[in-house]
Amino acid sequence: MTRIALLGIPNDDNSSYLRGAAEAPARIRTHLFCDAYSTWSETGFDLGAPGAVVDHGDLRFDAATDPWEAVEHAVVRAIEVGDPLLCLGGDHAITHPILRGVRRFHPRLSILHIDAHADIYESYQGNPRSHASPFARIMEERLADRLVQVGLRTINDEHRAQFARFGVEVVEASRCAAPLRLAFDMPVYVSIDIDALDPAYAPGVSHREPGGLSVRRVVEIIQSIDYPIVAADIVEYNPRCDVADLTVGVAAKLAKEVAGMMARNAPRGLTGAISPV
Repeated sequence: MTRIALLGIPNDDNSSYLRGAAEAPARIRTHLFCDAYSTWSETGFDLGAPGAVVDHGDLRFDAATDPWEAVEHAVVRAIEVGDPLLCLGGDHAITHPILRGVRRFHPRLSILHIDAHADIYESYQGNPRSHASPFARIMEERLADRLVQVGLRTINDEHRAQFARFGVEVVEASRCAAPLRLAFDMPVYVSIDIDALDPAYAPGVSHREPGGLSVRRVVEIIQSIDYPIVAADIVEYNPRCDVADLTVGVAAKLAKEVAGMMARNAPRGLTGAISPV
């Protein structure tokens, strides 16, 4: 049976507008395993089964250590035994150090990034680690071979210049009304910013952008992935902005479906520890 590693990264130090995303991992975890919901994914994976999930808890940060180093090292420890890793953020800035760790084990890697925003500014408000800039850092450091961004609806000229610079493949929200199937030919990292969804489905985010995707559309995109998902993150849920726990339920649902696809697409016969490349 495929085993999923779970890691909370409660960090929102680089949020540009509102804080609160650091409080998300514990809330999502509670809803993920709450008796009010089924622990089964739609693809038939039971997160509640004994041994199905190895929970590494929430990463603790201290002033003596660079948070990016702490995240990278925690990611390496979580995946070196061979488990696909699901990270719960936190703001979107954490995707950069997560991928530093993941890239050590995968010489070929694609990113599927589902978001309202491109998060590819060279620097935002003078902060190169901003949650609006992780994918610029990721592509500069060659932490992925391919970046596909889906659901965008806030594109500006600086984003377009960055898309051209890094060869980003963009599927804007206006093109997501019909079913979308994306083909991959290398391991996949999935990064889901909760504000990719329309605020009607997920109001608990710091940057609400109307005109977004439905929960069903995001689930369909996840379920269309045709190659192993080696790691993923769910980010930018802000409990302080939520309404009647609508958004945390959505975050838990998406986490469950990502885990289900990790299990379904896991390479057969591959067990045990993996080594950095």
